[in-house]
Amino acid sequence: MTRKEKRAQQLRKRLCEIGPMLPGSISEQWNVCGTPGCRCKDAREPVKHGPYYQLSYTLGGRSSTIFIKKEDLAEARRRLKRYARFKAMCQELVQADVTMCREIGLGRS
Repeated sequence: MTRKEKRAQQLRKRLCEIGPMLPGSISEQWNVCGTPGCRCKDAREPVKHGPYYQLSYTLGGRSSTIFIKKEDLAEARRRLKRYARFKAMCQELVQADVTMCREIGLGRS
């Protein structure tokens, strides 16, 4: 087995072990409610409600959002990082497969 074949095999194994992941990005939201007299509508020093955390992503060509609880924020960020690693490893694996195909043909790659 060549070095490139071993690398491709390692990438395939690591892809299977990556764990839960999430696409997209997290934003912080602050809101003004509709309750008359609420502190968020104070004329001099309004205090908006929040922060609320929102994951925005596109999957299958459709955009969507999910609200993330503050206590789940660290885990959501870990899953976003895993997704970024997943995408990078997929790109590296495809590049390795294309390179092997060019060098040794389809029979072994």
